[in-house]
Amino acid sequence: MCRTAEEEVASLTKLVRKSSSWVSFSSSIIFAGAGLASKNKYYYGFFSAAIKLPSGLSPGVVVAFYLSNAETYPNNHDEIDIEILGHDKRNDWNLQTNVYANGSVNTGREEKFLVDSVPVREFQYSSAYPSVYPSKPMSVYATIWDGSEWATHGGKYPVNYSYAPFVVSIGDAELTGCIPNPTSCAKKAAGTGNPSSLDPVDGSEFVSLSKEQSLAMDWARRKLMFYSYCADKSRYKVQPPECK
Repeated sequence: MCRTAEEEVASLTKLVRKSSSWVSFSSSIIFAGAGLASKNKYYYGFFSAAIKLPSGLSPGVVVAFYLSNAETYPNNHDEIDIEILGHDKRNDWNLQTNVYANGSVNTGREEKFLVDSVPVREFQYSSAYPSVYPSKPMSVYATIWDGSEWATHGGKYPVNYSYAPFVVSIGDAELTGCIPNPTSCAKKAAGTGNPSSLDPVDGSEFVSLSKEQSLAMDWARRKLMFYSYCADKSRYKVQPPECK
């Protein structure tokens, strides 16, 4: 079954307040964080949103738009993160991406960027190391929370609540994932099934990046990425298999 963006946005939970087509929620000294989550879980799909970040100084603040199944699989969860990290300078935010698979929380696959309007990461499946690839259905989340211990310069600058509340707004959400039965999803993932005409990731543009997108991503990774777990030798004495 496929759900339209309008149906999915209408099903989002933990809503703090809504103005026009924008959903706003905030974190203050009273609350450690706030967020919303889709009721549906997705095997695959296309998810996007326009995000208005908190204004003013925001060190330690984390705004996240991500997929996770931690509530369903607390000891073996998958997660795909887009995290926007507050900075110690006004109007300066960093973008971090991360991938967890099968509960491998000790192998965070973080990469951090200063980037806009170009692809920044492609995480491909490989039969050589299938356990590092997210494989179970996930909900879509949007949250804001206190990441003082690590978010800004490794925790050097914690959240300063004299600037609270920190308000983030989510608008123009597009959640067009499909939730067919697990058997048909597995067949399609293996390339043995016929994609539905309603499949939101059906089409050549989802098979691989275009030449222009690949060039843009290569540029972003060379010029704008300032951290990759693959290059963190102090953290990983043995390089993760997908980095080799």
